[in-house]
Amino acid sequence: MEGDIIKITVGKDVYQFDSFVRLDDLAKNYKGVFYAALVNNRLRELTYRVSYDANVEFLDYSFYDSTRIYATSMRYLVCMAFRRIYPNIQIKFSNSISMGIYGRGIKNDLTKDMVDEVEREMKRIIANDYPITRRQMSINEAIAFYQRMGLEDKVNTLKYRKEPVNVYECYGYRNYMYGYMVPSTRYLKDYEIHYIEKGFLIQYPRREEKGEIPEFSDSPKFLEVLNGAESFATKLNVDMIYKINQLVEKGGAEEFVYQCEERHNKQLRDLAEDIISRKDVRLIAIAGPSSSGKTTFARRLNITLNDLGVNPVSISIDNYYLHPDLAPLDEFGKPDLEHIESLDIDLFNQNILDLIAGKEVSLPIFDFTTKGRTFMKPFRLTSDTPIIIEGIHALNNQLSQYIPSERKYKIYISPFAQINIDNNTPINLTDLRLLRRIVRDLNFRSTSPEKTLAMWPSVRRGEYKWIYPHLENSDFIFNSELTYEFSVLKRFAESALKQISPESEHFIQANRLLKFIKYFDEIDATFVPHNSLLREFIGGSIFEH
Repeated sequence: MEGDIIKITVGKDVYQFDSFVRLDDLAKNYKGVFYAALVNNRLRELTYRVSYDANVEFLDYSFYDSTRIYATSMRYLVCMAFRRIYPNIQIKFSNSISMGIYGRGIKNDLTKDMVDEVEREMKRIIANDYPITRRQMSINEAIAFYQRMGLEDKVNTLKYRKEPVNVYECYGYRNYMYGYMVPSTRYLKDYEIHYIEKGFLIQYPRREEKGEIPEFSDSPKFLEVLNGAESFATKLNVDMIYKINQLVEKGGAEEFVYQCEERHNKQLRDLAEDIISRKDVRLIAIAGPSSSGKTTFARRLNITLNDLGVNPVSISIDNYYLHPDLAPLDEFGKPDLEHIESLDIDLFNQNILDLIAGKEVSLPIFDFTTKGRTFMKPFRLTSDTPIIIEGIHALNNQLSQYIPSERKYKIYISPFAQINIDNNTPINLTDLRLLRRIVRDLNFRSTSPEKTLAMWPSVRRGEYKWIYPHLENSDFIFNSELTYEFSVLKRFAESALKQISPESEHFIQANRLLKFIKYFDEIDATFVPHNSLLREFIGGSIFEH
């Protein structure tokens, strides 16, 4: 009958089927490597069977969802290989350097020979192209399964889940990684594994690198901060979501909040003392990715320096913008206002050098409406007054190229959370900043969650190009993460994300964030001090006015 015909549209192509079709079979009609698909704007795995009229878009490496699915599948593959070669070793993954995933044994240090042996097993599994199949388990069934395997981290995490679990099986191995997977092991042929820090680093194709594996670079400062974050979370026994929830349920939320805030206080004190110890420093530069808390951090650093007898002044880099007609053009032929050469670098350097020399200076004021420039009343600084600047290019040596290096102190700020859903599933660092920005934009910038999600890819491109390359050149990395903050952000984020319609192109991202944040028990925002960096996003900060 005509009503039994299924009509599927892929771009300009229209197909008709008299029964369901698997997405990976349909994808064979197109060149390229695909990792998932959008079916009527819903994210689906390639094993999904389409049995209704639908518009289908296949997703290659250029989509963030593809990168996420590839990473999830890689973690699954690594755990599977370890289970076959070293069945008594449990692997814990965490965020790490070079856009990769760091893994280590929970109770066993790994040797290079062990990692090499596991990699040989990974290659064998990939070459045999074993299918990865999904089957649904009830919560009780899944808990019983993981209890038999002795994986208490997964058992305790699942106690906070209400929906059934989609467990994946491959070559006799079962596990759930809290994300979609590729259809079979052959999809995972592109990766690099490096032995590092008694563990290993897995790198894989990234959207940011146009589907290539990022160049490996050792980042000792970054790794040191991540290790510090993990040590703090482990010391307080809050390195897993379920552990945070258990602490909240026992009435320890308020003390937990204060412990995290005290960690910020100590970082600020250590930072201020280090700045003061460097007698020649006159320019303090602050940079970090979006929603790192730079505004509150700069205010609190100023206060801490004041307490130690130093009174800095702040200068806005934004006032050094050139007219847009003088800015470099982006790939679309429009003025690239994120480019460092959209700033008047020569004027900035001359102003800073003159201020350091004690000369009288009239600083520019850029009018973003007229795109013109006026100048403020001339002033001069005393010989011991440092200057604070903050912005996307603050750590770039090109911006301050004429300022002697001994005169500069560079601070990189970003949240570095080392919290896991379970041992096999680390929380994405970027998701924390995205949740912060969604809440802040809605509260204070009249920007809908949908618009924030629409802007996010562009924001991320700018971060990779202009901010991340300068992390290792910084003098101090300030970890702006507050381990309790997911539990506070939950109520604000859920309210914001639920505003996005299922018909929106950003619903997939919103739904993913909602599914993630629901695992946290809520902490009352009244526990958050009013000078907290988190107040920059949820409101109630003493610095708002």
